[in-house]
Amino acid sequence: MVGTCRAASFPVLGLILSSCAYVELPLPESTAGPDIYLKPNTRIVEDQVSRDATFATLLASHELGDVAYAFVEAMRPVFDPRALRRGHPYKLIYGAQGEFRRFEYHVDEDQYLEVASVSLDSAAPVFEAFLVDYEKELEQVAIEVSIDTEHNSLMAAMSASGGHDLVAMSMAEVFAGEIDFNTELRLGDRFGVLYERFVRDDVHVTYGDILAVLFQGDGREVSAFRFEVPGEEPAYFDGDGLSMRRQFLRSPLPFEPRVTSRFSYRRLHPILGINRPHLGVDYGAPTGTRVIAVANGTVVSASRSGGSGNMVRLRHSNGYETWYLHLSRFASGMTPGVRVMQGQTIGYVGSTGLSTGPHLDYRVRKNGTFVNPLIEHRNMPPGEPVPPEYMLSFENERDSLLARLSSRQSDPYTPLGGSVQ
Repeated sequence: MVGTCRAASFPVLGLILSSCAYVELPLPESTAGPDIYLKPNTRIVEDQVSRDATFATLLASHELGDVAYAFVEAMRPVFDPRALRRGHPYKLIYGAQGEFRRFEYHVDEDQYLEVASVSLDSAAPVFEAFLVDYEKELEQVAIEVSIDTEHNSLMAAMSASGGHDLVAMSMAEVFAGEIDFNTELRLGDRFGVLYERFVRDDVHVTYGDILAVLFQGDGREVSAFRFEVPGEEPAYFDGDGLSMRRQFLRSPLPFEPRVTSRFSYRRLHPILGINRPHLGVDYGAPTGTRVIAVANGTVVSASRSGGSGNMVRLRHSNGYETWYLHLSRFASGMTPGVRVMQGQTIGYVGSTGLSTGPHLDYRVRKNGTFVNPLIEHRNMPPGEPVPPEYMLSFENERDSLLARLSSRQSDPYTPLGGSVQ
């Protein structure tokens, strides 16, 4: 892996972070080369699963076809032999006398299959099979993300800073009740983010949790810290210990779609050609994009509704309703009276009814009157605080995360954690 880092000031809470860009160098293409001798009494043959291979044909290619049946039957309780995948690496390990000892197959980034020989008696060969967890190291990475003219979306800015789309999506979920990434990002906005990633044999394999995020932009500063209240699931809290979870999410869609039409009492209708109120916000998005419930609620209706096309109506507490128009289809189970949870998929973007193209018309009604969703969301009260008896623990964890976020400036890719299984 090749990387470059530069120190950059990040005024939020007085931190200085590193902006790093790095490139994962491609691994050389694996080929079936000569046998590898690692120990005097061990011989290892490495290869990749070929096209259309089965375990029977794979074993036969290594002169183990006569034990294939017992081999496959031993693995069935832990691994479906039909799940063998082309291109996945495997190893065969032999003893000093050429006897087969065990087989290892890469299942995914978390596990490998091991089939060990107990007895190769030609009359009744015996094998034992296990799924084994890879040993991985947990690293903590800190980067700074800046919104500029060339990188004016969170995805683009994250990528330019050496981060990944999955980190951007997780960060957007943390701020889902506070920032609408469809409408509220501005040039000059900056984020500092501390997150986990898992590494095996010096190669990144997957991402862990977002630990801390700091945002500065549009005249405000927002922070979020991961903290686990005893007896509850880990959650995110701001610097004062208030939950980042709000009654409403700021957007009913993933953050990359754009706003194509805003709330207005007088808008020229693109199909009818007359001025009429547009009592919602239109989000342009591809057909099939997930639409999620912005808050816990109950399904009022999920049906065809004239010019609104396929529409879902949800009723929430405190006199609120939300409407989701022009859907291509509904999520399963969307029937009147069904309870839905915040973030649950309720339908998919479409262009049904009076529509010029795929988009979501999202509306909020409060006490029987439609209100501007973008304004109403800003007025939502803050979340519940950390219980008083755990506030000191939270403050210690917050300060520790801030210190780790700041300390990453010298080498943000140096692991902070130990090995994990």
